Amino acid sequence: MAVTQQEIENRLWDAADELRVAMPEAQYSSVVFPLMFWKYLSDTWEHQHQAFLAENKGLLEVLSAEEAHEIEYRDYQSFEIPFIHPNTVQQRRASWSSILTTITQPSLGQRVRASLQAIETANPDKFSRLFGAMTWTSEEVLSGEVLAAVMQAMDRVPKMHEGNMSHDVLGGAYEYLLKRFSDGSGTRAGQFFTPREVVELIVEIVAPKSFESVYDPTCGSGGMLIASANLLKSHVGRGYTLRLYGQEAVPDTAGVARMNLFMHNLTQFQVEVGDTLKDPRFKKPDGSIAQFDVIVANPPYSLKWKPWTKDPRAIGGVAPQSSADWAFVQHMIASMGLKKGRAGVVLPHGVLFRGGQEAVIRQRVLDDDLLEAVIGLPPNLFYSTSIPTCILVFRAPSSKAPERQDGVLFIDASKRFTKAKNRNILTNADIADVVTAYHSNFTADGYLVDPEGESGLAARFVPTTEIMANGYDLNIGRYIKQAAADQEDLGTLIDAYNLARAERKKTEQRMLDVLTAAGIEGFDE
Repeated sequence: MAVTQQEIENRLWDAADELRVAMPEAQYSSVVFPLMFWKYLSDTWEHQHQAFLAENKGLLEVLSAEEAHEIEYRDYQSFEIPFIHPNTVQQRRASWSSILTTITQPSLGQRVRASLQAIETANPDKFSRLFGAMTWTSEEVLSGEVLAAVMQAMDRVPKMHEGNMSHDVLGGAYEYLLKRFSDGSGTRAGQFFTPREVVELIVEIVAPKSFESVYDPTCGSGGMLIASANLLKSHVGRGYTLRLYGQEAVPDTAGVARMNLFMHNLTQFQVEVGDTLKDPRFKKPDGSIAQFDVIVANPPYSLKWKPWTKDPRAIGGVAPQSSADWAFVQHMIASMGLKKGRAGVVLPHGVLFRGGQEAVIRQRVLDDDLLEAVIGLPPNLFYSTSIPTCILVFRAPSSKAPERQDGVLFIDASKRFTKAKNRNILTNADIADVVTAYHSNFTADGYLVDPEGESGLAARFVPTTEIMANGYDLNIGRYIKQAAADQEDLGTLIDAYNLARAERKKTEQRMLDVLTAAGIEGFDE
């Protein structure tokens, strides 16, 4: 009987919950994901090994060990679970079941670490540095008793291979844990997990096609790459044909991304470790930045960085040290293919109107007609910040539709959300309405339907000449009435506050004058 999504999720969480006595929830992922993936690899290898033995029973009687090994890894296995201490009495396979049979023996963490390192070494093309630093295998970090309890609880998860559960179930369980850890770990979650509905909105807009390349320069746990394949699959495309690329600065998080992609049965990927701004890992043979069909990202907001001194990515200038927001945009623009390249990125609203060097870069991007759309999102969507954010959509000018050239589409979706326990969320209807607005034609005055935003959504296509007249300010409130009305309300409040403050000062001064005239001192401000 097939394993249900609910069943595997509940049992995996039971395993994770064994860690509550040893570490905060924010650190669960560093232990649970390597163990879960190790079990998945071991269960998959064993399932294929049994199939090999059953289907070659007679042949195995006449084959040498070397010949049998060659046939098994040519026709059945896609990775190796090697022996540790081969050809000795201590020989054992680096598998989950091998360790589980000796789980009560001393030095459990050391033996687990040796097994995971052996798998990495035996599969350098697939699993190099996959399991991260593995500091949790130290007895000082996680006691053998707690580690044993986690493994025994996880062993109650049914066999994790294709014969027992689909990759949809397996990948869904992995993402369930990602979300569960994010819900419970506060701001740290924003380092590797973007809320699924925000990912879906970006991917729906940039719309990857079969056989295209998709790149995320700050890929975190790989959610945007996976969502690209899932979207294509849901639209009767072939998600497995996408070539997926990601770079992530944190090695352990890059490992989480690789595991996530494997769990979703996506094998055409490359995830590199490094600082994208300082050391971009994807390059052409001539050393220039590699280019892709689709780029998606949710980079760290307003990151302090060491500005470039000389870099061809610095279109329009160099972003200030205080914020790398536009530097990430410049990198994404440099990474867009010239014919059909497009990019979607989530950033704070400050990128729309901040002055200084950012304004100079913004002007160059607009003059070159690279920006296609600005989509204002609701506040408090993210785990790492409550500030309102926006999606910027960039497109190579030659691939812009004629009616979208020399202008920018503004969509205000800031009122479209549903309140949840820890944050606001976008519903499927919210996402669908924004995507519809993005693809819609516009009236003569540039507005879509509902310019007043009574439905919580308003859109307008604004010619570049109007943006130039506003000093290249992209603040949504300048171009959409509903957002502008919100700003006017804030301005009214500020004016009222300033007036009340002035009146209070006048009243206090009259009181002080009266007291001074009466010979009462000591009431000066």
